[in-house]
Amino acid sequence: MTGQMIFDPLIPWTLLVTIAVLAMAGMVFAALRGLSGWALRGLAALVVIAALTGPSYQQEDRAELSDIVLLLEDESASQNLSDRAAQTQSAADELADSIAARSNTEVRRITVADGDGDAGTQLITALSKALAEEPRSRVAGIIAVSDGRVHDADLPVNLPAPMHLLMTGKSTDWDRRLSIKNAPAFAIIGEPVTLTLRIEDMGNGPAEASTAPLLISVDGAEPQEFQVPLGQDIDLPVTLPHGGRNVIEFTVPEADGELTDRNNKALIQMNGVRDRLRVLLVSGEPHPGGRTWRNLLKSDSSVDLVHFTILRPPEKQDGVPVSELSLIAFPTRELFLEKIDDFDLIIFDRYKRRGILPALYLDNVANYIRQGGAVLVAAGPDFAGADSIYRSPLGPVLPASPTARVLDQPFRPTVTEIGNRHPVSTDLPGGGDWGRWLRHIDITDPKGNVVMTGAGDRPLLVLDRVGEGRVALLASDHAWLWNRGYEGGGPQLELLRRLAHWMMREPELEEEALTAEATGQTMRILRRTLQESVPPVVITDPLGNVTELPLLQSSPGVFETVFDGPEIGLYRLENGDQMAVIGLGPAAPREFEQTIATPDILAPVLAGLRGGTVMLEDGLPRLRDVREGRPAAGRGWIGLTPRNAYETRDVRQTAILPGWLVLLLSAGLITAAWLREGRR
Repeated sequence: MTGQMIFDPLIPWTLLVTIAVLAMAGMVFAALRGLSGWALRGLAALVVIAALTGPSYQQEDRAELSDIVLLLEDESASQNLSDRAAQTQSAADELADSIAARSNTEVRRITVADGDGDAGTQLITALSKALAEEPRSRVAGIIAVSDGRVHDADLPVNLPAPMHLLMTGKSTDWDRRLSIKNAPAFAIIGEPVTLTLRIEDMGNGPAEASTAPLLISVDGAEPQEFQVPLGQDIDLPVTLPHGGRNVIEFTVPEADGELTDRNNKALIQMNGVRDRLRVLLVSGEPHPGGRTWRNLLKSDSSVDLVHFTILRPPEKQDGVPVSELSLIAFPTRELFLEKIDDFDLIIFDRYKRRGILPALYLDNVANYIRQGGAVLVAAGPDFAGADSIYRSPLGPVLPASPTARVLDQPFRPTVTEIGNRHPVSTDLPGGGDWGRWLRHIDITDPKGNVVMTGAGDRPLLVLDRVGEGRVALLASDHAWLWNRGYEGGGPQLELLRRLAHWMMREPELEEEALTAEATGQTMRILRRTLQESVPPVVITDPLGNVTELPLLQSSPGVFETVFDGPEIGLYRLENGDQMAVIGLGPAAPREFEQTIATPDILAPVLAGLRGGTVMLEDGLPRLRDVREGRPAAGRGWIGLTPRNAYETRDVRQTAILPGWLVLLLSAGLITAAWLREGRR
């Protein structure tokens, strides 16, 4: 129980002070004049003024409250390195026992796990939440058992008591780290892009090491090994081999004695894009659909089109003076021998042998296909004749042969069963309710995939792969009818656009492909195929664990599944002869970017109330009581500030000058003064 005097004035303090000053002045004046009874009147005024202050005596019944010590236990991923987890558990248990043994002190143990996603160790966030749940007036100290690798130390926190770091780890720890800078999201295929990489030893690393091996793998292929100097930024030119996603994995083999190899990898995912697509369009005799291909290719800003229309063969003699001809010579040797490899696609639109291209040049076109080029033949009536391009060295690589029949009859192009699964012809706008075409070049012995049929279910659009290249045959020159809206038209531009981009190896149009899309730690695996079923997909995680998942058909030719990756890093996918790699999160999680224990990150936070850092390998510190504002840490000890908090359970107030007493005293003193004055 405690007691104290309190005041509750009946009038404002300023007015009360004014009255007191006037009363004092009156008493001084009376004393100087020698008036009798001035002292008694002064005492009466003092009683009245004291009564106006409302004095009372307050008694409180208080219950003493215990002090609280917050004990933060770092259980993030970096705390599982070496013996840090055991250090943390042992130190936390001993500290909890020591704190509990202190009189009037409680301990709150708070676990700090990995942050959401790749946020790292959110120790200050956990501390702020704990402080919000506890009365700050009772917090006597904060102790964090951690390696000091905190990733939210820049957050503001108002500490009510000293904070200390008991640091795990050892002074002999060392680790080798690989980091990559300047990695763009996109790069042009065939052009080098410069990455900056650095391999460095952190902590107490081997002094004799000056270089380290570096393995580089593209799309999960066999890695190449290089020797790289330690502690230096290295500029590495990288050229993307193909369009779409390119996954480049950099790996430094684990060295003896280092803490972990989780930061020995870097995963770069770059999308390869073509700077410009070069297309050679060779047109034969003019026809109503002659501008179809030109308009399509010109509408794509990424396409450089070289277009030649052969109107007048060299042997033609029509008597027109040479000076009046505006035609240019056809640069056959330059295009079909010297620069043929510069083109991504060659289109023959109703072209026939007219003496312009010797057999040697067409044979070179066939070799161009086998070595990775692409040729599209849009056939007209000439394809069925004696001068057909099929009857040239190009014939063996074409996907079908003509029968010499030209069917001039209406027919509606139809997507075949395999065409419904092929990305070129699946889900075309209109759903098959298209206008008819009026001419079909009869072809036979199709090789590859017949994705569309025409008159009498004869092959209309045939796609094939020859060697490393691709070839397509469209057995009609009436695709332009769709563009003109004949009988409602059809998806001419979409079909031809897909066809052209499939031939130029657009990754999204590959008919046999295994891909994955990542959202956080969840990947959506897509398998596109022309087969009716596929085996389960085999997933290998960064730790080498293998998982098999069945693929379910979501649409014709497309099978998919969803997989939640348990680890951050590179995943390898296999399905039949298809392989893919995808990275979930960074190859080196934030927890493993820096692994050597350090007090520097939390030093500004600890310095605010003079807290300190103690290495656990030097032993557990003693606990001391320190006064607020004094140094709270020293050699082998850390301090707690007793808060002396209490809870008030009962309050009683007793008036010191009740009204009746004031009236009695003041009346008595005034009467005495009057009597004294009367005697004189």
